[in-house]
Amino acid sequence: MTTLDDFKVTKIKQSKLSSVDYDNLTFGKYFTDHMLVADYANGEWGSASIMPYQPITVDPSCAALHYGQAIFEGVKAYRNQKNEVCIFRPYENFKRFNVSASRMEMPIVSEEIFMEGMKQLVKLDEKWVPERHDFSLYIRPFMFSMDEMIGVKPGSNYKFMIILSPTGPYYSAPMRIYAEEKYVRAAEGGVGFAKVAGNYGSSLLATSEAKAKGYDQVLWMDATEHKYVQECGTMNIFFIIGDKAITPDLDHGTILAGVTRDSVIKLIKDMGMDVEERPLSIDEIIEAFKKGMLHEIFGTGTAATISMIRELRYRDIVMNFDTDTWKIAPKIKSRLDDIKEGVEDDKFGWMVKI
Repeated sequence: MTTLDDFKVTKIKQSKLSSVDYDNLTFGKYFTDHMLVADYANGEWGSASIMPYQPITVDPSCAALHYGQAIFEGVKAYRNQKNEVCIFRPYENFKRFNVSASRMEMPIVSEEIFMEGMKQLVKLDEKWVPERHDFSLYIRPFMFSMDEMIGVKPGSNYKFMIILSPTGPYYSAPMRIYAEEKYVRAAEGGVGFAKVAGNYGSSLLATSEAKAKGYDQVLWMDATEHKYVQECGTMNIFFIIGDKAITPDLDHGTILAGVTRDSVIKLIKDMGMDVEERPLSIDEIIEAFKKGMLHEIFGTGTAATISMIRELRYRDIVMNFDTDTWKIAPKIKSRLDDIKEGVEDDKFGWMVKI
């Protein structure tokens, strides 16, 4: 097993932990005392280092700034009832990170640097893992090109880093969602399945326009017909129609293969309910609503975990829901929380102890 002794470690002299206001914990505002850094040059990764959290220096010609060769992941660590710190399904994030790297013509990151580096960084800053229910330590691995030149081509030099941030609930209340028809998140053959920085940058205008109309997020539609639902803002999406759970399939490469999405599918099946992964049109959703068959809509993601949707608008059609009466989404969230916090037995083997 790799230990801190296998990484070059420089520790801080005084922790910043006392500055964290857990009663007003904005997502992504506070960062822990240390970070992990590894550099790729001459066709190989150098040794990873853990050092005090600090700014990094990049050249104005840094290729990532000009051509967007940048990817990231989102992972979470939790403190269970035994006061143990465990990371939720990090190997799935490791695999997906390298899928994104391959799509963006970037080098594969080794398991030792990604996984063991993550474990040891979290172990070093484990006091930052909140002890509160529904709180966690958000883990952000990311990589970007460091080439100092202007020219459209794959880089030769890259920087891989991991930073940590304590966080509370991402969405504090059920959401209002606007079905987007003008803007497109992803098209077949593109990078919709990869966790590419540009996917999120390109979503900002549509999200801002939806918020100006009073909505929290957009429901993305397919690029060709603007008819089939894809993702919801930063989340995958599920619909409880009749006695089945339906979520858009991943076959067209336009939807991120969410780790929470996969976990929710497994939990729903474990509860004895059928899950369908298939194309789902907005017309089918509206018809189900009108017939009283659309019972619940919820988003799933690392940051949000489970986020219930109380309103979905498509053109002039507004679908409202009483989330207080829901059974499926609250039960799934409760089970996920219980597994993460050690209340329920982790029969799926999802929690990785540091």
